[in-house]
Amino acid sequence: MTQESDLDSTVRMRIRSLRQARGWSLDNLAERAFLSPSTLSRIETGHRRISLDQLTALARALGTSLDQLVETVDDDDVVIRPQRDEQRGLTTWLLNRGSGPAGITVAKMRITDEGRGPLGVHPGKDWFTVLSGTITLILGERSIRVEAGQAAEFSTMIPHAIRARGGPAEILCILDHDGQRTHLHPPV
Repeated sequence: MTQESDLDSTVRMRIRSLRQARGWSLDNLAERAFLSPSTLSRIETGHRRISLDQLTALARALGTSLDQLVETVDDDDVVIRPQRDEQRGLTTWLLNRGSGPAGITVAKMRITDEGRGPLGVHPGKDWFTVLSGTITLILGERSIRVEAGQAAEFSTMIPHAIRARGGPAEILCILDHDGQRTHLHPPV
């Protein structure tokens, strides 16, 4: 089965499911969409191609958008896949799509790097909790050990770095816009 026929089948299923969820018969939806009941039946069963005009009328009648009827059938809108940065020893899962409230980003990070890279500075605050392992939080001249079950909040105007200590560690962090830009999209 091709991707095009998968999408076609999905659109037909969505039309039928939305109609049935509203408790409408073929006649009810056909009337609202200015189609004949037999045309709608053939559309739902795949015995007739759907024209753009018909699809637009059906979306309007069903109270949905054309985009929602034809959105892709992959799982990228549901499954969060890791982004690996081998060079920095970092794997990141962005747990919210786009910016959350007030530009906040929530991410899970697996850190394997115990390295000695440069410290970063940016406006704002960072917050994280250690899910597993141990983290060394470098704040200027200070080296602070943060263990599983503990959390840290700090001003990011102090030169800082978050590093694994004694093996891989996982953290859940909340970053503002500047923190996201600095920690998740480092300069190349």
